[in-house]
Amino acid sequence: MSNFICPVCGKKLNNNTHCLYCENRHSFDLAKSGYVNLLLSQQPKEKRHGDDRRMVRARSDFLDRGYYAPLLRKLLETVKKYALPGCRILDAGCGECWYTSNVFEDLTGCGLKPELFGVDISKEALAAGAKRNRAIELAVASVFRLPVEDASCDIVLSIFAPFTGEEFGRVLKDGGVVIRVIPLEKHLLGLKEAVYDHAVENKEEPINAEGFELTERQEIRESMVLRRSEDIRNLFMMTPYYYKTGAEDQEKLARLSGLETEIEFGILVYRKKRQV
Repeated sequence: MSNFICPVCGKKLNNNTHCLYCENRHSFDLAKSGYVNLLLSQQPKEKRHGDDRRMVRARSDFLDRGYYAPLLRKLLETVKKYALPGCRILDAGCGECWYTSNVFEDLTGCGLKPELFGVDISKEALAAGAKRNRAIELAVASVFRLPVEDASCDIVLSIFAPFTGEEFGRVLKDGGVVIRVIPLEKHLLGLKEAVYDHAVENKEEPINAEGFELTERQEIRESMVLRRSEDIRNLFMMTPYYYKTGAEDQEKLARLSGLETEIEFGILVYRKKRQV
C-alpha cells in the first residue's frame, strides 16, 4: 500500500512493480529514477516547474559539505521530541531530500522506524532525492494539493517551502505537528552584500497560522565562512536570487575566493488544534 492517494478520485493507491493504482483503475507510472508523478495536468503550472537540474545539483553539493550542519542538528533534535515509534511523517516540499534522508536515518537509528514520505514540484529534485534514500516514497505533487489522506500524518515537515496551513491541517491527525524552517532577517546578508550595491534584509515571514497553535520557536544565528569559489557559486545558485541577478552582478561573486556570511534560521513548531 502506498502512502499516497489517487489525485483523481482520492482513493488509496496500491503498489506494483511499475506503477501505483487505485480501485477505480487510475494508474500512475513509477519513474525509473524512483518517484511517481501525481501532479494532474490541469493543475496550475509555474514558468519553471520547480527547481531545475542546476539548482538541485548546486544545493546538493553545498549541503553535502556540511555548511548547514547547525540547522540540521537542531532540526533532528526537534523532530525527535515529537516522533513516536512508527509515526507517519510527510515532508511537504522535500526537494532533493537532504533533510528528509537525514531525519529518516536519525529516527531509524533510534529504533523509531518512521514511515517517511515526501512531495515536491520538481522532478529533478525528486530524482536526486531517490538516489539518497530508496526507503522514502516520493511523489511529484503540489503542497497546495497534497495527494495524502485526511488525518493520516503525525508530523509534517515544511523546510524552506510554502506553508499551506489548510492542507497541512487536513492531512494531520488531531494534535499532530508541523515543523517549519524559515530564513530569518539577516540570513545570507553577507552573500547579498557581495553581489548587490544595496542589499536588504529578508522580510519577516508571518508566523501565525489558523487552526494551529505555535508551541515552540527556536532561532539559530551563526556565521559561515566559505573558502572555495565553487561553494560560493553553489550557495548563490541554490537561492532565488540567482535567476533574478544580471551577469555583471554575478561576475562579482565569480571573482571571490572566500566569503563570510550570516546564516539565520527559525524553527517553528505548530500543533494542530483538536476538533471540537
